[in-house]
Amino acid sequence: MTVSAVRPLQAVLFDRDDTLTRTDHAVYREAALWTAREFGLDAGRVERALAAQWAEQAGAWWDLRTEEDEAAFWTAYAGALAGRLGLDMAHTPALMAAFPYERYLKPVAGAREVLEALRARGLQIGVLSNTLPSIGRTLEAVGLADLVDVAVASCTVGAHKPEARAFQATLERLGLPAGAVLFVDDRPENVEAARALGMPAALIDHTGRTPGALHSLSAVLDLVEGGGA
Repeated sequence: MTVSAVRPLQAVLFDRDDTLTRTDHAVYREAALWTAREFGLDAGRVERALAAQWAEQAGAWWDLRTEEDEAAFWTAYAGALAGRLGLDMAHTPALMAAFPYERYLKPVAGAREVLEALRARGLQIGVLSNTLPSIGRTLEAVGLADLVDVAVASCTVGAHKPEARAFQATLERLGLPAGAVLFVDDRPENVEAARALGMPAALIDHTGRTPGALHSLSAVLDLVEGGGA
């Protein structure tokens, strides 16, 4: 793992998805069973529709800026899902309310303990994610919001990782120079972009398949103990 040594570190900036949290695929099945029961549909068909709907709309949120924009996005999303399932539009708000976006996320193993340990070392905690404006709500849902000092959704910045502006906006919110912030992300292009700005950075792969990457969130504590390297 290549991480430039920096002393002293003053903050750790994390990606959210596949770094601090992961998708709970079991929730797709729960949502499918609930919908099938509520509306008399086949659960398998509903589960396929849910997956297909997200796959088709996964990039449609890229230009959202506010939570009001996001609310409109989810209203349109519900309408498209209703059409896919052959339901009346009036029925889908109940589905969206029962299984909102944040319900599909769960923290990775040890996430809260690692953030608590970093806080105990006097470090700020930041999150920068390529995601919708509701990042605060998602962090609340996974039980980490109280440990995060700054949370930035790329949509609200109008720039997405690996664009430099996404990192610069977050550094401004933290009030720190690049060299004082360790960045941790699961995508190599984002790690390289952070390094190009002078941030010490580390790749994480919770599957354990990438040589040289961190394979657990607790490994971040070893980097911090070493001053960032």
